[in-house]
Amino acid sequence: LLAKALPRYPFEGARIALVLPQVSALYGATNRAPRLSLRFFDLKAGLETLAPAICDLKPDTLIAPPKVLRWLAERRPPAGVRRLFSGAEVLDAPDRTIIERVFKAPVRDIYMATEGLLGVACEHGTLHLVEDALHFELEPVGGDGLVSPVITDFTRTTQIMARYRMNDLLRLREQPCPCGSPLRAVAEIVGRADDILSLPAIDGDRLVEVTPDILRNVILDCDGRITDFRLVQVGADRLTLSLPELISDLGPRVCGAIEQLFERLGIRALIELDVGLPANGIAKVRRVERRWRATGGA
Repeated sequence: LLAKALPRYPFEGARIALVLPQVSALYGATNRAPRLSLRFFDLKAGLETLAPAICDLKPDTLIAPPKVLRWLAERRPPAGVRRLFSGAEVLDAPDRTIIERVFKAPVRDIYMATEGLLGVACEHGTLHLVEDALHFELEPVGGDGLVSPVITDFTRTTQIMARYRMNDLLRLREQPCPCGSPLRAVAEIVGRADDILSLPAIDGDRLVEVTPDILRNVILDCDGRITDFRLVQVGADRLTLSLPELISDLGPRVCGAIEQLFERLGIRALIELDVGLPANGIAKVRRVERRWRATGGA
């Protein structure tokens, strides 16, 4: 992780603030390395509590989920941050725009899960899979160029991980990255495979699947003021759209855009409008979510 995220180390040191919902001994071991200082901030303590301590640390490197980076950018950005890394959640375009504008630094993705480190963005901002440590089989999902990784880890000595199926949806980058890395590049982490909405077709009993990225794009393209929302499938043919209270007047227009998409796809569904966004706490932000399952509801 150090070699990929901080390639100039140890010739250049780093003072790192790491904000995550769960501590790990892995991160504590970093403090034994020379010219490297890392402090872990437990997201469970709440950002209002953590923000002053993060600012006092004066980190030059900040690693956190997108919602944390955006919260800090909008309320209390620590000074002197030169390197920003986003992890644990999907980084959407509106979040990236706000974060980079305030910090005046690019946000680089870290693709990491309980299973280990899966990818790190290079200095050009392109996310590269760690194929120098893992074997990735990329299985097609749907017909829109999306793939889901199946990983085999050749570096483990205590637990075998062979052809382990992940739940993520990736879109690979078609053009080579200017950095020249031979490792495959990811254009976008779209979301989770189980958040693909499954809705009834107008002309029969079949179901039509819609991936989260398509719905995100339709909603965000409606108006530049939309920087946050939630779209949740709560029934077989029923969805709930939530928008911030300040832009609730955009609700009918957004619902209309989604309905037009569904009409083109031959989908029959009802969209209910809700005002106000739910509090996330330490939960991961999932702007498009499928809570309904055919076998047992929400």
